[in-house]
Amino acid sequence: MTGPVDHPFVEAVKPLVEAMGGQLVAPDLAQGDDVVLVWEGVDRVAVRLPHLSDSLDHLLAELRRRHGMPLAELDRKTKQSVVRVLETRGAFSVRHGVEIVANALGVSRFTVYNYLNRENAAKEAD
Repeated sequence: MTGPVDHPFVEAVKPLVEAMGGQLVAPDLAQGDDVVLVWEGVDRVAVRLPHLSDSLDHLLAELRRRHGMPLAELDRKTKQSVVRVLETRGAFSVRHGVEIVANALGVSRFTVYNYLNRENAAKEAD
């Protein structure tokens, strides 16, 4: 990014933007859907949000980093918790989301649907 990278406000929002899979852009380079953040009346930075399809890849990469291994190597219980996290974050609203997640977890689509159905049944029982 060009611009005041070392401004305290920019440094404060940087981890959040990176966690979302976004990109910091100089305010004067902002485009259509970019969000310009203003601090004390001055445009400090623009945030370029990821496309929805890129967000799922970013979520899977973040979960892989969090668990410290490829998601396919996780045990069944941990894979179920990954599916819960992904469902909460809207991963299955992306076209082919179930297939993408199944491939990342090294399971079938049927298994992912079973994890989802099991979780939803548990919620209804409570």
